[in-house]
Amino acid sequence: QVQLVESGGGLVQAGGSLRLSCAASGRTFSTYAMGWFRQAPGKEREFVAAISQSGRYTSYADPVKGRFTISRDNAKNTVYLEMNSLKPEDTADYYCAASSQGTVWATPTHRYEYMYWGQGTQVTVSS
Repeated sequence: QVQLVESGGGLVQAGGSLRLSCAASGRTFSTYAMGWFRQAPGKEREFVAAISQSGRYTSYADPVKGRFTISRDNAKNTVYLEMNSLKPEDTADYYCAASSQGTVWATPTHRYEYMYWGQGTQVTVSS
C-alpha cells in the first residue's frame, strides 16, 4: 500500500512557474514508476509526465514537453513536477500516481497502469 500526498499547487500568472511535490509513504517507493496526471473541469484525466523507478527515464505529454520536468528523490520518497512557462490551458487539478507494472525502465503513460493515486492539488494559471 502506498499513500501519496501532493502539494505545491496554487494561482500563478501565465508565463510563471510552479513546483509540485508528491510525498509517498512506505519503504518501497523506489520500486514504483511515478506519474503526474491532470484533470481540467469537464475533461478527462490526462497524462502529463512519468519517471522510471530509478529516475533515469522520463516521458512527457506533447503539450508540456520543454516546459515541465519530472524528477524524483528516492531517499526522500518524493516525486516532483517543475512547471515553467505556464499557460492558462495548464489550469487543472494535478494528481501523482504510482505504478508497479512494467520493467525497471518503464514510464507508464496510461491511467490503468497506475494503482495508487493522490488526492490532487489545484493549479490555476491566469491570463
